[in-house]
Amino acid sequence: MPLFTKVLIANRGEIAVRVAQTCAELGIRTVAIYSDADKDALHVRRCDEAVHIGPPAAPESYLNIDRIVRSARDTGADAVHPGYGFLSEDARFADACRDAGVSFVGPSPEAMRRLGSKRGAKRLARAAGVPVVPGYDGDDTSPERLTREAEGIGFPLLIKASAGGGGKGMRAVSSPADFSDALESARREAMAAFGDDVVLLEKLIERPRHVEIQILADAHGNVTHLGERDCTVQRRHQKVIEESPSPALDAARREEMGHAAVALVRAAGYVNAGTVEFVVAPDGAYYFLEVNTRLQVEHPVTELVTGLDLVAEQLRIAAGEPLSVRQQDVRLRGHAIECRVYAEDAAQGYLPSTGTLTRFAPPLGAGIRNDAGVRAGSEVTPYYDAMLAKLIVHAPTRDAAIGRALFALRRYAVGGVTTNLPLLTAIVDSPEFRSGDVSTRFLDERLKQLLEHAPEPHVIDEPPPATVPPIDYNPWRGGRAVSPRARRRGGLRVDDVARVGGEASAAGGRVTAPLTGTVVKVGAKEGESVAAGQTVFVLEAMKMEIAVEAPRAGRLTRIACAPGDLVQRGTVLAEIGE
Repeated sequence: MPLFTKVLIANRGEIAVRVAQTCAELGIRTVAIYSDADKDALHVRRCDEAVHIGPPAAPESYLNIDRIVRSARDTGADAVHPGYGFLSEDARFADACRDAGVSFVGPSPEAMRRLGSKRGAKRLARAAGVPVVPGYDGDDTSPERLTREAEGIGFPLLIKASAGGGGKGMRAVSSPADFSDALESARREAMAAFGDDVVLLEKLIERPRHVEIQILADAHGNVTHLGERDCTVQRRHQKVIEESPSPALDAARREEMGHAAVALVRAAGYVNAGTVEFVVAPDGAYYFLEVNTRLQVEHPVTELVTGLDLVAEQLRIAAGEPLSVRQQDVRLRGHAIECRVYAEDAAQGYLPSTGTLTRFAPPLGAGIRNDAGVRAGSEVTPYYDAMLAKLIVHAPTRDAAIGRALFALRRYAVGGVTTNLPLLTAIVDSPEFRSGDVSTRFLDERLKQLLEHAPEPHVIDEPPPATVPPIDYNPWRGGRAVSPRARRRGGLRVDDVARVGGEASAAGGRVTAPLTGTVVKVGAKEGESVAAGQTVFVLEAMKMEIAVEAPRAGRLTRIACAPGDLVQRGTVLAEIGE
């Protein structure tokens, strides 16, 4: 008998496809959910049934708890798998599933509440004897109190959203003068992403590594850690490349951090798969960051080095079965590297790229795994995260895994949107990555040089249809399409990437939207004077905030939008007079 008869997958993209595969292998039928934007998506085709749940905007579809739970009941699903992102760490969703008599493939809502709040998790970690980063996580989060605490902690420091993860609601602040604006921005982003604008403060550990421990815990008191993943290569606090095992840990430190992670989840009464995240300082000291109460994007590297299917383990645990593996049985074999393939332009401040995928041909070969949520013909929209797929390789040694990753990246062909494949290739081929000598600042510090050495994107020999935009076309960037190599030779500068969208989209005295997105901030009032380059609007799309600047100095004669408005690319946001 299967663990469950039918599982509704409360997600989209590659993780929905990934969960559907394991369910099919276990003889479990699957139900997909989809918004208007995803009616033809790959995950819909990979499931046995599909339910339409609303318009493209996530709050009206993939974040609509009542509609998703009702869909599970109506289709006869006896379990819900939340994937990652969206509702995966929302205790209210786990509550609603339990109230409806549907198993939630994840921890209990009580454990999610204990660990889902970064403030609560830090307090629990202290009590369990796990080292934590110095900072402030008190109940008084008024701007006045946070400003005083920031002065006491000292700069640089981090503002972090208490809820959620993925770098949302996180800001590094280097000086007191920047604190107020960074706090406002972090809170606004946290509210948009998690519906909760509570933040905490942490001392910024200079040049750390980001290392996390994968754990499994069942309802019978068994807790096992599956070694670590090194997620140090990041952009904007979001992971780009992950690997296991970490090149920075020896066996003794691995075991020490593993025991700390197990102690913390035991103290929380945690059941199911989860990840305990740490920062590791240059001197080897490690500090607890947070617990992700869900499956991680980067779980495949752990699967490849342990030989375990983590989704299958999640389903077994949720069905009440004991763990299939004990601590003494865990062995890390070989080395695995994961590269996240994004539809974005790194030379333009990681500006997301939308459009139809005219080509999508991931590489094939020994030791190469592709977890993809798209196919040729898929539409990349502005409504969701820009990740298209994950390339994961496995080899006997780290050097061999690097060689295999480069082999695959150089043969990965995508057409119709701009991707980060050239940047991924340059990172993996860099001396710093090869030696393992990187920190979370690596991409910030070396982006310009990496882009200069990035190869041209791989394109399949036959040309795309004449009606399809060229591979580098990005409808979110104004002006003519420019090749990556041409951009590196001149024109747009890498140091200007934080506001380039607004400058490129503005014509004359009009400030226009460089992309389809939601207005989250209007930075000036009608009638006010603005300077050239001053941020006038902040738009949010694909989980990113994009600043839109005044193209020249002058007076704002008209503001044509307000916070909360959904604007289309090319919409006039404001007009500037003399």
